[in-house]
Amino acid sequence: MRHQVTIKDIAKRLNISVATVSRALRDLPDIHPDTKKMVVDLAEELDYQPNVIATSLVKSKTKTLGVIVPDLGYYFFSTILKSIEEAAIAAGYSLLITQTQESYERELINIQNLSRGQVEGIIISLSRETVNLDHLTRLQRRGIPLVFFDRDSDEIHASKVMVDNEQSAYEAVKHLLNTGCKRIAFLAGPTNVSVSNQRISGYLRALAESGIKEDLNLIIHSDYVQDSATLCTQELMRAKNRPDGILVVSDRLALGVLVALRGLNISVPDEVKIVSFNNEPICSIVSPSISSVSQPLEEIGRLSVELLLDQINHKGEDLKPRVEVLKTQLIVRESSSNKN
Repeated sequence: MRHQVTIKDIAKRLNISVATVSRALRDLPDIHPDTKKMVVDLAEELDYQPNVIATSLVKSKTKTLGVIVPDLGYYFFSTILKSIEEAAIAAGYSLLITQTQESYERELINIQNLSRGQVEGIIISLSRETVNLDHLTRLQRRGIPLVFFDRDSDEIHASKVMVDNEQSAYEAVKHLLNTGCKRIAFLAGPTNVSVSNQRISGYLRALAESGIKEDLNLIIHSDYVQDSATLCTQELMRAKNRPDGILVVSDRLALGVLVALRGLNISVPDEVKIVSFNNEPICSIVSPSISSVSQPLEEIGRLSVELLLDQINHKGEDLKPRVEVLKTQLIVRESSSNKN
């Protein structure tokens, strides 16, 4: 492997100090023109490349942003990440991307690694296991800018980009009621995930507004795994008074719901109607196609970068956190159509 040329190598060849070489390469005025030319010529001859990372760390400007997502295998996060990267590149920044695989411990490690002077700020969506937020509090105490997207915590005073999950779920349930559903279940996510809890609030508000008594037995918490959704749906359908509509926290879990209903020979949408969230491409491919809430993923990514750069560019100033709440759109397909 070829040895990477350093300023020490140049200094040794020319028998001058490292400091002199450094000043010459930075074109500082207190260097004799002949010495400067000698240094620059040798640097070109040896193909010297400055250590950009080391230089940027000294200046506290790495032009790099950190991103932490729960799982790059989720269409939702991978699509937002693409938008984040495009916005960062357009602003002259690069990304360091990590994933937690929904693990709190991995989130801790990712935060520690990214905050060791490598990034100027961090964009994060919390793992499903994250309850203790001390690692993020410490991050803020160190003055490292932070932006949440999708999954956040009210305990941390920071900028965030969210969709109106409560209103989205409310509208989805109203749609199911309007198509004739009388008993609607909600297949939710883990109990500590903010997005899921916000959607539960919208679900309950829609039922209350329609005069339907709350039945907590119809709210089932599932892991973000298809098999878990299948088992939860089977449990729902064993009930004596089973639901005729199911709101599902994500498309990934909605596929598990379809598998369960198909295995039980329950017709969708004739016997049970389904609406889920994220509007992944698979929704229009499966049969029956799945009604789903579409979120502005590109805008979420773009705004996350905008809010983070706003903090970076005003570092040291008393900048109030910004909260962007975006609207969604329900895309109606076969799974909740009214054939009557």
